Order: sequence, then structure tokens, then C-alpha cells
Amino acid sequence: MRSSRWWDAGRGIVAVLLGVAVAHLLAAITEPARSPLAVAGSLVVRSVPTWLEQLAVQQLGNADKPVLLVTLSIGVLVLSGLAGLLARRNRAQGAVAVAFIAGVAVVAAVLGSSASPSSALADALPSIVGAVVAVVAFLLLTRDDAVPAQSVSTDPPANDEPARSMATPTRRGVVLGVVGVAVAAAFVGAAGEAVRRARVAQAAIARAVRLPAPADPAPALPSDVEVGVDGVTPFRVPNGDFYRVDTALVVPQVDPTTWTLRVGGMVSSPFEITWDELLAMPMIERDLTLTCVSNEVGGPYCGNARWLGVRLTDVLDRAGIDPSAEQLLSTSADGFTASTPISVALDGRDSMIAVGMNGEPLPPEHGFPARMVVPGLYGFVSATKWVVSIEATTYAAQQAYWTQRGWATEAPVRTMARIDVPRPLGTIPPGKVAIAGVCWAQHRGIGGVEVQIDDGPWQAARLGGAPSDDTWRQWYFPWDATSGRHSLRVRAVDGTGATQPADRLDPFPSGAQGWHEVVITVG
Repeated sequence: MRSSRWWDAGRGIVAVLLGVAVAHLLAAITEPARSPLAVAGSLVVRSVPTWLEQLAVQQLGNADKPVLLVTLSIGVLVLSGLAGLLARRNRAQGAVAVAFIAGVAVVAAVLGSSASPSSALADALPSIVGAVVAVVAFLLLTRDDAVPAQSVSTDPPANDEPARSMATPTRRGVVLGVVGVAVAAAFVGAAGEAVRRARVAQAAIARAVRLPAPADPAPALPSDVEVGVDGVTPFRVPNGDFYRVDTALVVPQVDPTTWTLRVGGMVSSPFEITWDELLAMPMIERDLTLTCVSNEVGGPYCGNARWLGVRLTDVLDRAGIDPSAEQLLSTSADGFTASTPISVALDGRDSMIAVGMNGEPLPPEHGFPARMVVPGLYGFVSATKWVVSIEATTYAAQQAYWTQRGWATEAPVRTMARIDVPRPLGTIPPGKVAIAGVCWAQHRGIGGVEVQIDDGPWQAARLGGAPSDDTWRQWYFPWDATSGRHSLRVRAVDGTGATQPADRLDPFPSGAQGWHEVVITVG
């Protein structure tokens, strides 16, 4: 009996899954970011147009990376199934299709490597081995398809068994082959995941470091940093709730015992510094607010934390920067780059190489063992995670990851106020309520916040305290809510006296602008 189309499609699927599982195991042993789906996903992230990248961040938030990986996985399964069906008609064409599917990860790994040819080969090796395994498994599963048809007797078959051509594989053979390879893929994939998790556990042990006390502690927080309104984002956001926007599909697990920070480029004395040497330097501690340039008006990609680190000037003074250098090109362990204007980074603000966040070592998702933090600039030009090198250079000589994609080279954070409560489209009871939220204008500070109910006059809100101009502030406005549908708007005035503009701007290329407005129902 001829095997069903579902089982034939299964031959392509399990062959590719076995190749992916083998590659995942090899990547887990060497470097998890080399796993096929990770390198293919990274290629997608680097290749998609800016409007699509922005849409993903705005609509999916922190789920953008899982959604991308699931979408890629579904695509691989569908294409692999089609390759299996193709083998019903032409085994060689089916094998070529499997090789193409598996080869995409190889190409992605090579294109994604910014290092030497030997390093590019190392990055692609798991995918290469996985591709070979996938093609061999597919050829073995379809070997019966290659047997030439033989003549079949016209006499009735003995024992009433149906006659068949040797050119058509039996359903039993196909089923056994598919199930056997599927079991092997599951076993190898589970082994790879176990190795990966073990590496993560080892990295967690490495992160259990004892951070030094700051030589320059953070100023005490004013007693009124929290305005006392339920639902307002806390002044200091816990590490687990802090927003995350980056290009890493697999969070780098960097061993601090082997980590170094290279400082070079247009400097008189290039050098490298180890983790222990960095921790031995004088530390400062500051409450600083970070903001992502992808943040829409009223968006969630802003957060405040207490950071511990070494002043950036203390590191760079040792190198001796050439006066003609224009930018600091910082590079992440995963190859991401960011360009920070030297004139801003070295103007006296509390720029740092951070090692601690809210009293703990940096979480892996936020850059362990070290990251850059430069207050007053959007993160894409100031906040490189997993930083491994800083190079003084010019904008003409080198362009950073997002600069190459048309984003701004200098990106000071725009003034913004956000309504946290009441929630958009919510219903609240009439009477005394609080309209409240947060506002920021890093390195300029906030001078005031104003609220407008429907088309009424702008009225001053009450501000929470702040330890410096580099943090956000909470605000609230007491309102006697009346029944009906209402529009609530908010705007901020920065420390220089400039009022937040009403005109709407999209995040691309230098940050969103406009007043935040929510519509609610009272009654």
C-alpha cells in the first residue's frame, strides 16, 4: 500500500528536525547563539526594514523574539513537509529542497559573523553539521523511492496479498522510519537543551559575584519620590519588570572570569581591562532613567534603576582620546554596535560602565557582566549591553548598527509625560480620583506637568521628588470626576522651561513626540 501524503511529508519534517537537533547540541556545547534558529532569526532581525522592526516592537513588546522564533519554526516545518512530498515524484529534488532549508542557517551564520573567516566557520559549523545530517537522514528515509520499478506478475497474488511495485515504499516502512528519526531528533534535541541549561546554570554561578561598595554612593532619595497613587509605575523599577529591547535572540552568557573590555581606536594608549581590574576601580552609584527610542507616546519602554559602575571618564582618560575623535563605538558580545557622541559622554554627566543594577549584579538580560549607561541619550546610542570593546573613532570612519539603518547619530531623549492611571478605555466611578503617571526629560530635568480634561484649561499637576535631573518623576492630579466620557491629556515642561510639543512624531529616526491622551468613561 502506498504511504499517505502525511507520512511522506513527515519524512522531510523529521529529517530536518534531526539536523536542527544535532546543530542545537553542537551549539550548546560551543556557543548557544550558533543554534540554527538563533542565527536564522538574527539574520531576519538584521534584514527587516525599519518600519517592520518598529511594528514588531510596538505590537509585540518583549514577545517579539519568541514570536519570531515560533514563526521561523512553523516555516521550517512547512517547507520540510513540502520537501517530503516532493520526494514522492523526484527523490533528488526532495533532497535538494532539504539541503536548501538546512543551508539557510549556514548562510545566516556566515553572514552574521563579523569576525575572521576562521571564526565565521566556527559560527557556521553547527549548522553545517546539521545540514549534512538532515540530508543524509532524508536520503535514508527515501531510499526505497530510488528502487526501479520491476515487472509484476499478472497471476493472482498468493494469500490474497495485494501486488505492489518495488518503486513504492510500504506504509509500514515509512512509518517506522519517520517514527525512528523523530525519536532520535527528540533525544538529541533534549540533550542539546540539557547542555544549554547546564551552561546557563554555570553562568549563573559565575554571576554570583560580590560587588564592591561604591566610593561615591547615590544621593538619598527624597521622601516624596512616590506620590502614593496605586497603579503608577514605581520610581525604581524592579529588575524583573525593567523593559528589554535589544537584538539578541539568545541572551549572551558571558563568563566574567574570561571577559575583558578593550579600549582602542583613536587613542594614544589602547588597553584591555579584566573583570577583576574593573571591579577594583572606584565605583559610583546613581539613580538613572533609561529610555528606548522605539518608545511610542505613552509607551512602556522607559525605566529607572539604581546603577553601580565605573565612571566612563575614568576608563577613557587612561586611553588618551584623540581630540579629533567624534564618537565612542561600543561593541556587544553578540556583535551589536552603538555610537555615542564623545562630546556628550565626556561632558561631566554620570556616564558609566555599569556592573550593578538595583543592588545586584546586572541580570543577563540587562548586560552582565558590564554595560554602558549614558544618561540623557536614547539607549540605541548609549546603553550597549554585554559590552566588550569601546573604540574612539569618527562618524565617517564607522557607523553603528542602527545608524546604518537610518536612525539618528545624536539622539537626546525627548521630553515626555505619560498617564498610568486611569487606564485607557477604562471605567471609573464618579467622585474624587487621581490622574497620575510618570514624566522624564533626562539631563534637563522636569520643571512641571500640566493636565487637560476634555477641552478645558491646562492645570498644574503635583510632582513627586527626584534625586537628580537624570531620573524620571511621578506626578498626580486630583480630579472630581463627573459622569460621562472624557479625554485626559498630559504634557510636561522640562527644566529649561520648554513645553513638550503637541505635534506627533514617530519614533523613527530620533524618538517619538506628542502629548499622551487617554479616553475613559466615568459612571
